[in-house]
Amino acid sequence: MAEKIKLQDIVESLRQQRDELNLQAHLAKAEAKQEWEELERRWENLEQRFDSFGNEAKASAGEVGGALRQVAAELDKAYKRLKKNWGG
Repeated sequence: MAEKIKLQDIVESLRQQRDELNLQAHLAKAEAKQEWEELERRWENLEQRFDSFGNEAKASAGEVGGALRQVAAELDKAYKRLKKNWGG
């Protein structure tokens, strides 16, 4: 349960960063928009996997949680880099 709460906090933080960057994406250059679109695909994948996380069997929860954390960490790094590049 504690693992899911922490993962939920991570996903909520990513959701907030995503929302902020989404506002800035409208003003970004074409290459940044292309990168943003790729991050959006990855975000949608993470969100779908996170939503189904609660339905996974307990035996695989650690593996699923670890995979979700890895994707979340990659998105976090990319969001921070974009935010910095966009002057945010």
